[in-house]
Formats: sequence, structure tokens, C-alpha cells
Amino acid sequence: MDATIYTKENCVYCTRAKAVLEPYNPKILKLDEDFNREQFFEVFPTAKTFPQIIINGEKIGGFTELEQWMAFNKPDDSF
Repeated sequence: MDATIYTKENCVYCTRAKAVLEPYNPKILKLDEDFNREQFFEVFPTAKTFPQIIINGEKIGGFTELEQWMAFNKPDDSF
């Protein structure tokens, strides 16, 4: 599975998303280190929260959407 998490400092939901996706070695991008707000809104023009997650090229959304995605898509090592 190819996962990317856009995060920011002091974000509880970012920490939770990283923990859920840890077994899949997600790419973690941090606000003001790896991207700025302008770049963030180019990728996620309607986003209102952090984190924002992309899995296999599909914009999943935030942590709540990740939980829903994981409930219906049980990825394994061969996913």
C-alpha cells in the first residue's frame, strides 16, 4: 500500500493516523517542513482539517475517513 499523510504539529488526529498506517510505512509530510499552506491547498483545495491522507493515489480525507476506509479495505502485505 502506498500511503501519504499530510500532518502538522500538535495534532492528535495526525498522531492517530500515523499509528493506524504505521505497518504500511506511510510517507509523512509535515506542514512548514515539507510543504506550506499554499502547497497544501493546491493538493486539497476543500480541506478544513489535518491530517489529510492519500492511499494508492486516492484522496481519502482525514482521520475519520481513514477509519472508514480501513473498515472496508483490509490491506495486507500484498495489497
